[in-house]
Amino acid sequence: MPRVKRGTKRTDNRKKTLGLAKGFFLGKSKLHRFAQEAVEKSLIYGYKGRRLKKREFRSLWIVRISAGCRANGISYSKFTAGLKRAAIELNRKMLSDIATRDAAAFTSLVDKAKAALAA
Repeated sequence: MPRVKRGTKRTDNRKKTLGLAKGFFLGKSKLHRFAQEAVEKSLIYGYKGRRLKKREFRSLWIVRISAGCRANGISYSKFTAGLKRAAIELNRKMLSDIATRDAAAFTSLVDKAKAALAA
């Protein structure tokens, strides 16, 4: 069998892995085998985390909107139903921002939603 010298491919791969592992603790940033395992795991966690972040923010927005609704005497579900009937198309991110920063504007939105539900 002929001898295989990997040349630059091996060193390039190791440099890439160790570059991604920069800042990891102890041998995980210095030794290729441990760095490879740590980098694979971190990439998996990063992939999952990017999807979890969207879920967590959506639930945070819903909690903020719900708190604003409760302060104005309406439930979150009735508020969203009222906004749909009133043809007000604001996403949850904007609604939560309004609820936390501008209580007067949010109160006017709640009043419009209540009016649309009553009609």
